[in-house]
Amino acid sequence: MAFNHLPAAMHDALGPLSVTPVTHSVPMAKNHRPGQPPESGGSRPSPAMILDRLAAGAGRAARITHTEHLPPRSGTHAIWPDRIRPEVISAIEKAGIAHPWAHQAAAAEHALDGESVVIATGTASGKSLAYLAPVLSTLLDGSEAPNGRGATALYLAPTKALAADQRRSVKALAAPLGNAVRPAVYDGDTPVEEREWVRQYANYVLTNPDMLHRGILPSHPRWASFLRALRFVVIDECHTYRGVFGSHVAQVLRRLRRLCARYGADPVFLLASATAADPAVAAGRLTGLPVREVSDDASPRGELVFALWEPPLTDLHGEKGAPVRRTATAETADLLTDLTLQGVRSVAFVRSRRGAELISVIAKERLAEVDRSLPKRVAAYRGGYLPEERRALERALHSGELLGLAATTALELGIDVSGLGAVVISGYPGTRASLWQQAGRAGRSGQGALAVLVARDDPLDTYLVHHPEALFQQPVESTVLDPDNPYVLAPHLCAAAAELPLTEPDIALFGPAVPELLPQLEAAKLLRRRASGWHWTRRERAADLADIRGGGGRPVQIVEEGTGRLLGTVDAAAAHTSVHEGAVHLHQGRTHLVRKLDLEDSVALVEQADPPYSTVARDTTAITVLETDTEIPWGQGRLCYGSVEVTNQVVSFLRRKLITGEVLGETKLDLPPRTLRTRAVWWTVTEDQLDAARINPEILGGALHAAEHASIGLLPLFATCDRWDIGGVSVPLHPDTLLPTVFVYDGHPGGAGFAERAFHTARTWLTATREAIASCECEAGCPSCIQSPKCGNGNEPLHKRGAVRLLTELLRAAPPEPNGPTTPDGPTRPVGPTTSNRRTKPKD
Repeated sequence: MAFNHLPAAMHDALGPLSVTPVTHSVPMAKNHRPGQPPESGGSRPSPAMILDRLAAGAGRAARITHTEHLPPRSGTHAIWPDRIRPEVISAIEKAGIAHPWAHQAAAAEHALDGESVVIATGTASGKSLAYLAPVLSTLLDGSEAPNGRGATALYLAPTKALAADQRRSVKALAAPLGNAVRPAVYDGDTPVEEREWVRQYANYVLTNPDMLHRGILPSHPRWASFLRALRFVVIDECHTYRGVFGSHVAQVLRRLRRLCARYGADPVFLLASATAADPAVAAGRLTGLPVREVSDDASPRGELVFALWEPPLTDLHGEKGAPVRRTATAETADLLTDLTLQGVRSVAFVRSRRGAELISVIAKERLAEVDRSLPKRVAAYRGGYLPEERRALERALHSGELLGLAATTALELGIDVSGLGAVVISGYPGTRASLWQQAGRAGRSGQGALAVLVARDDPLDTYLVHHPEALFQQPVESTVLDPDNPYVLAPHLCAAAAELPLTEPDIALFGPAVPELLPQLEAAKLLRRRASGWHWTRRERAADLADIRGGGGRPVQIVEEGTGRLLGTVDAAAAHTSVHEGAVHLHQGRTHLVRKLDLEDSVALVEQADPPYSTVARDTTAITVLETDTEIPWGQGRLCYGSVEVTNQVVSFLRRKLITGEVLGETKLDLPPRTLRTRAVWWTVTEDQLDAARINPEILGGALHAAEHASIGLLPLFATCDRWDIGGVSVPLHPDTLLPTVFVYDGHPGGAGFAERAFHTARTWLTATREAIASCECEAGCPSCIQSPKCGNGNEPLHKRGAVRLLTELLRAAPPEPNGPTTPDGPTRPVGPTTSNRRTKPKD
């Protein structure tokens, strides 16, 4: 029997940036983005006062486990390089920015010297202006060419919303330059009639990696004049390009460089990231080029008050009688409501689309009880909306019409929202980089701000709110990226061959794995070798072989059954878990039930309903060891890393009561299994070790199962992954190891580097896992330590004390890790300023 915990939505996907710790994590610059109005002059309450008001309710003060105070910081000015055109400097001054910060001037200098550069400074430190100054100056030079387009620039954003926001900023900043700078967005929402104009006349094109991969590169002859003049490629929010998605983007950028060389261009890459460690190394892996680093943040920052908030235990009981905490969703909705009533402009970041919708609905209902005009001041913002819906929300947010917003990470990345006084983060977002990125959305005009992290009822969140040093005294994670993953590289070689035949010199560009892959692609009759190189042999589009977001197929359309109206889409790989028959789907505050999921036609039919519950899918997993790459002894046991094959099947879904999370029932599902070849870390224990830990056969399965759940929950603290990027299986006697074994694996074909990171940090990772279980105040296990909401075995069996004893015995013989790290990501260096003031609630 296997007990497992599988990542949602990753099985049919095609599927390392390092981030020096950022000591100034959330600097807030006084120079706002070009074109955005400055904050209104009225004074607003201090962050500490806002927090005191939130904590004033009955029992609320006890929910704050820790408060971190990051004091304000003054900035250091410089002067622009003399090669920046005076017209551009004048335009910047007209936008209200008299002098650049020192890091902006340094980055512009590197760019003008023809050196690719990464700007890794804090949120709202003016990174946009750092790259825009040299870009606009160069475009102005190019506008004087006979064809009016002697220089072009390409801007890449991870989201459409960020690209649209940047276009507004560039258009406003460049307005004094007349028609010399012609910015245009080119993405899936761009009308067909506008696309030809963009190709022929725009000199600053804003797009995303998806459109570059599917639209621009395969049609490069139509972009010849643009690519021939390409001087700069701007990659914004480059820390988001990690894991399988980052590996795909790295290969897309290599294809872009190859085509630019074909047209005689050699663009300089300008990368920006609010939070990055070893940024030059990270950017070099992404682009394949040497990159200079600018990471000394010279911008000012307003005061930040950062509170850790743990929802209280309720009188309800979950599976096996476990205590249940109030949900982070309900707690976040209350906080967003109270902030709105205080008149504080706020964003609540939520991990799921459904959560964003639900928080918006709850907040609207509670606001209506106070003032019927207030609900319209709150909305949800998430991916999956239709283009016109997204644009309307963005306009309302920029205008100040909206006071409170429940948003997914679709809004996290760089959109400038002046005047936010508070950010509420519903559940740890998976990495410290994302945590500081979200917290930095507030206070972006240099004023003070409040950030609140509301813990979910799971092992990692519980650990963090009681171990604030893991957030505030640790460096930002290393970002994991593997462009040589054959599942990633192979389709991009095909796409590159379809664009231009591959030749021997291209092998060095695409990496050391190419010589081994080319014969395999020939054997599969995807490529054919001729005298001029390797050619694509098929009629279909080669770019369609690579799904760079890892969705694993064409998106599933969500259609209202009665009207035929398209509500949105969901990735194919997520369909089994999110739009299965009986699933609850939320869209703009309206609840729908999925009546039918047609996998063949990629359609989910829904109807409007109002069920008093939400749904969570469950799945089961089996795992086979294909190859062991590395193994080291841990006493009599062994720690291993290698290749595995995983078979997964969604088997049922739970119905959970809204607000409380109480389980109302479980419904079986009949969905086909999916298989995945990936990379895993696993550890075994011997009979003698079990005896020493007092683990008898009756509790062995529960002890292994509990250790597996908790270790999956804690791994995001040690690798740049989300809990849903990884899966696990525990087996009392595995047929390949012939021993009790716990597996944790990457939820992406070919692996994503997370399991490898787990292997190299296993001692620290499993020590934290043991501590998280042992310190939980529950008696026999709960969602805060060893229970998993996705467990296909219904969290049965689980044995909390057995897991603690088992991990204690395993760790007793664990060898030191390479270089002896004392923290998850290397030597400790604080994320926030060393002069911060702290208040921590003692653990019970």
